[in-house]
Amino acid sequence: MKTSFRKYSRKNGQDLCEISLENNQGMKVKILNYGATLEKVLLDGEDMILSLNSPEDYSKERNFLGGTVGRICGRVRLGQWKHGNQIYQLPQNDGENHIHGGIGTDMKIWNFKLKNSEQESRVDLFLFDPDGDNGYPGNMKLYATYKLDNENNLSYKLEAVSDQLTIFNPANHTYFNLGERATDLKLQLAADYYLPVGTDGLPNQGMKNVENTVFDFRQGKKISAALDSDDSQINLRNGLDHPFILNGMQPAAVLSSNKHKMIMTTNAPAIVTYTANHFNHTGVANNIGQYDGITLEAQYPPAEGIELGEITLLPFEKFERKINWNFS
Repeated sequence: MKTSFRKYSRKNGQDLCEISLENNQGMKVKILNYGATLEKVLLDGEDMILSLNSPEDYSKERNFLGGTVGRICGRVRLGQWKHGNQIYQLPQNDGENHIHGGIGTDMKIWNFKLKNSEQESRVDLFLFDPDGDNGYPGNMKLYATYKLDNENNLSYKLEAVSDQLTIFNPANHTYFNLGERATDLKLQLAADYYLPVGTDGLPNQGMKNVENTVFDFRQGKKISAALDSDDSQINLRNGLDHPFILNGMQPAAVLSSNKHKMIMTTNAPAIVTYTANHFNHTGVANNIGQYDGITLEAQYPPAEGIELGEITLLPFEKFERKINWNFS
């Protein structure tokens, strides 16, 4: 096991660093303290996730690749949170809705410390997010941990606590490709229901059973089978851009190519899938095109309305999200 880091740049008076975790099997993971971002997952030198051309590129333009996106990952209708008789207003940065926390936690520079043992190499990252930032109430401390062991398990844990009543629904936004493209991969999901969405990407008709739909991944099938279908939901979003409600069976998701497999477990109630629908080989992400990867965002599903009880945190209530990705 081995841990190390290197400073590659500076931003806003803070150091930008690339952290390396390596196990005895030759698996290497690279993490950025910019956004507590999972930058690379290298298996025999081959990248299992979508990565930009260089670490410097991540802070040039917001692409969400591998980032710890918060305080809320996804959309909030009208940017509003109704709590009792009070309505809190968040920035409307996606038409009339709020998306991805505003200037989110994936765009902040986190502090970190490394820890190495015979069993695992790990990095702990810390962020203080002040009260009122992006319109969110409460001073919040966030702790993200990435751990790599010798069985090729990469685990991700995000803990957070706020000193005031607030809303919180973050997600790790890694795009997986297993060295191929999403269209070449087979996906299995432990989900009997998914959430259809409207033109704005927010759910608008409650849960729908996946039975006899292109959203039935329970037995595992090629992602391209859904993408190539003429399903109205797929056409509406130009691909998969949908929350799946997990049925509690583990693993929550299995992604496989001809050469590799990724098995995912999580304590989240839902997984939001997104097949990189908007990428088109332009800008900083000029090495990434449509359907090159797929996200499996473990989080609470986005709400239809503005009463956000499921993602409300009481003062000093601890939030804990756990994910394990096993690569072979």
